[in-house]
Amino acid sequence: MPTTRLYLRPVWFVDSPIGLADGSWRRLGTSLLWFQGVEARGAGALQVIPVAALDDWLAALPDPLRLQADAQLGGLAAPRPSMTLGGRTIRFDTPQVMGIINMTPDSFSDGGRHLSDAEAAADVGFAMGLAGASIIDVGGESTRPGADPVWEGDEIARVVPVIERLARSGAVVSIDTRKAAVMETALAAGAGIVNDVSALLHDPRAMAVVAKAGCPVVLMHAPSAGPDPHVRADPYGDVVADVYDFLSARVDACVAAGVARDRIILDPGLGFGKSLADNLAILNRLATFHALGLPLLVGASRKRMIGALSNEAPASERLGGSIALGLEAVRAGAAMLRVHDVPETVQALRVWRGLRDAALTATPSPAS
Repeated sequence: MPTTRLYLRPVWFVDSPIGLADGSWRRLGTSLLWFQGVEARGAGALQVIPVAALDDWLAALPDPLRLQADAQLGGLAAPRPSMTLGGRTIRFDTPQVMGIINMTPDSFSDGGRHLSDAEAAADVGFAMGLAGASIIDVGGESTRPGADPVWEGDEIARVVPVIERLARSGAVVSIDTRKAAVMETALAAGAGIVNDVSALLHDPRAMAVVAKAGCPVVLMHAPSAGPDPHVRADPYGDVVADVYDFLSARVDACVAAGVARDRIILDPGLGFGKSLADNLAILNRLATFHALGLPLLVGASRKRMIGALSNEAPASERLGGSIALGLEAVRAGAAMLRVHDVPETVQALRVWRGLRDAALTATPSPAS
């Protein structure tokens, strides 16, 4: 494989390492997932290396590639530390759920549902928390394709009354915004996390706000930091590699600006300036992003790709597809799902967790 960029993805996942030969498997961070092989891509070449053969494979690589591979393998193994927010702790050794509240008139799924009644919106958030959501994500500007920009004052007026009510109850709240002024006001109102679809690129002050606050931040990939985050000037080469490189660069920029690395969560940005084929490629190769060594958030809930795969089902009829994509992401190691349908997603994840626990505690049959 020539000297170039290298991308490693864990493959050959197993239900449990019990009974497997020592050295034939590795654990993905602190998750309930174990893998027995690593896929390596670079310069159009692809190969899969069994875990047991990784040391020999690494030794044969040119120095620049070996440095990349060592760093990425370290990322796969790195623990994803828990995040403490006030009196609550968010753990990443099992998948978490982030519930969505859109205080907007025009979001693609629930636009206008909560806009005029902050108390009712907060009640929805309370119900999400009772159903098992670890975080309630409140946004006041739609980022659907073609949505009109919102003045920051209007955005603040939409989200702050809801955030204040939720925070007083002890809920962990994230503010879904690209604007520094909205971030500052929402954090002062009780939000504990910033969720920015532009990865802190839209507003020149956003990075400094997050660094000063010391709060966790979700960095999402979108092809544009301008008014419409869906605009893409150039076609993707390899969409997974392109998104990976973007997120890697944003992590480096955040750390250089004073954002603690262990306060960063990554989101590949499904549906943002990406075709159906792009979205499917990202989901099928999602585990590639674990090489960055940080928790992954996936937001596939009710998105257009589900309609495209199911006879153009409207957003309100995409629960089955949302659950299917969420479970696929969790099987690839996603630490958090951002969803509209919290009770159903939590139930699916509890069943998934039960299966993992059963596999981990099973006693292998004696060899015949």
